Amino acid sequence: KSAALPTELTAPLGGLLRKLPRPGQAPIRPFRKDVLDSFAAAAYMAAMHDPEDIGLPFMKMHGLGNDFVVVDTRAHEIPVSTALARALGDRHRGIGFDQLAVMSTGASGLHLTFYNADGSLSAACGNATRCIARYVMQETGAAAMELSTDRGTLQAVDAGDGLTSVNMGQPQTEWSDIPLAHEKDTLSLPIDGTPVATGMGNQHCTFFVDDADAVDLAAFGAAHEHHPLFPERTNVQAASLAGPDHLRMRVWERGVGITLASGSSSCATAVAAARRGLTGRSVRIDLDGGTLHVDWRDDGVWMTGPTMHVFSGHLTRDFLGSLV
Repeated sequence: KSAALPTELTAPLGGLLRKLPRPGQAPIRPFRKDVLDSFAAAAYMAAMHDPEDIGLPFMKMHGLGNDFVVVDTRAHEIPVSTALARALGDRHRGIGFDQLAVMSTGASGLHLTFYNADGSLSAACGNATRCIARYVMQETGAAAMELSTDRGTLQAVDAGDGLTSVNMGQPQTEWSDIPLAHEKDTLSLPIDGTPVATGMGNQHCTFFVDDADAVDLAAFGAAHEHHPLFPERTNVQAASLAGPDHLRMRVWERGVGITLASGSSSCATAVAAARRGLTGRSVRIDLDGGTLHVDWRDDGVWMTGPTMHVFSGHLTRDFLGSLV
């Protein structure tokens, strides 16, 4: 009696178990995994990049989970509207983001314009600035660069170990510069909890609490974003002291809601803590998405942390056409 044939190979081909042919079956031809995968990938990518379907190119990036869609208009003029920003920001029907960053050519080089998820404009977005600076420095091979935002000209440097630093400029601490609706002491606002007001090109209201994690941020942030003292609305932070020069902070972003991190909020919180005498001017800030280091120097507020370019893609013409 002949021995039973094995039904599976003991060594997998291409990482997968393969059945041997049963008696009467056609032979299974040997294959090369690299050729098969290359063919499949080529066919897949060709379908994904059908020239008839390609519309607006974009990149998806994040800094500590604070996520962005980035549109580069330097090569060709692409109109970006409030309607497009809102549609892209929809996490169910668009791509989803905390902010949309638009790259364009300004008077002195790269210029960034920021939209919140609700379509409103913001003059500053620290984490998106770091992400894009990292992308451009990798693209050009530079170790440092300048770029502009509606806030002004900012410097960025490769800090090593995958970290990027950006100088967010000098903080605004005068009530008229932030701005507030009325003249008030920005170090102690007449709001329950006596928060600190700071401008970083956008508005910030920082509450120092015993335990930032105990705050019902959804209710707390929504209640203060539209406070009458802030005619342009405000970002809201709940921060607590975790140790010497070490803060735990959570953020509600104006026009977005709760986010895992915020660069400009981290800068504002560091400035507020130093002004209050709670910390020195160089601090570690632990956010829901990770850690940033903020250093308030004579030349501005420097923020350092990791970045990630997640993927690049194209919006379809059908999607763009649906916005008309």
